[in-house]
Amino acid sequence: MAQTILITGASSGFGMLAAQRLHESGYNVIGTSRNPEKVQDSLPFKVLALDIADDNSILSFSKELFRHTNQLDVLINNAGFYLSGLAEETTIEQGRKQFETNFWGTVKLTNELLPYFRKQRFGKIITVGSIMGLLNFPSAAYYGASKHALEGYFKSLRFELNEFNIKVAMVEPMGFKTNILHSSVAAEGKMTDYDTYRNKIEQFSKDLFENAPEPTPVINTLLKLVEDKNPKFSHPVGKGASVFLAIQHFAYKTFEKSVINNINRFKN
Repeated sequence: MAQTILITGASSGFGMLAAQRLHESGYNVIGTSRNPEKVQDSLPFKVLALDIADDNSILSFSKELFRHTNQLDVLINNAGFYLSGLAEETTIEQGRKQFETNFWGTVKLTNELLPYFRKQRFGKIITVGSIMGLLNFPSAAYYGASKHALEGYFKSLRFELNEFNIKVAMVEPMGFKTNILHSSVAAEGKMTDYDTYRNKIEQFSKDLFENAPEPTPVINTLLKLVEDKNPKFSHPVGKGASVFLAIQHFAYKTFEKSVINNINRFKN
């Protein structure tokens, strides 16, 4: 019998591409979306309603999920959004919403499904984090912080679920060409002291995402993790990812200077 794979945030971006690829590979894929009625007709796999930032939605979703399947083999946590903006210009309320979705929403959904995984004594939990969960850049303080938090949470969970034969892994993509900027939320505050720097950062970010590669390596990594019986924890994906991480750990000033120089290429 084909494995059942649940992918959150499957109506766009990495989630949709991974769900389509896994469906084509013969897996029983169930995706989630806040508005499944808008996307179901265009997708070949089942899409259920879920807003991971809403506790009631998580509870009703878990009941609905097991009306469609008796077994859950793999959970791929992918749902989330990108909050961009300089730290001081981002309101605390915006920061809380970032964590409510990216961190707490992911944790709450995982916790809701853990009893099913423990009962069957097997399963796999794969979470799509970000390279910004291992290092970070300007204008992504809260986004990076939420991804760093996921890294810490799932590192601990990996130990705790080992005796139940439940595998835990993270995927940390570099920048890839998705709709992340189009669906992002921008900082609400604007301070004149930051005008020059903000303009440079916005140009830097636009250039970075416009010239980003296609997300095929991320989808390939997710497929390999689904197939791997005993995956390692961390999987950075993207050109230069290992170099960035090595420089940050062993020559942080060099990493810092590289980021600053790249931003300063753009004029005010």
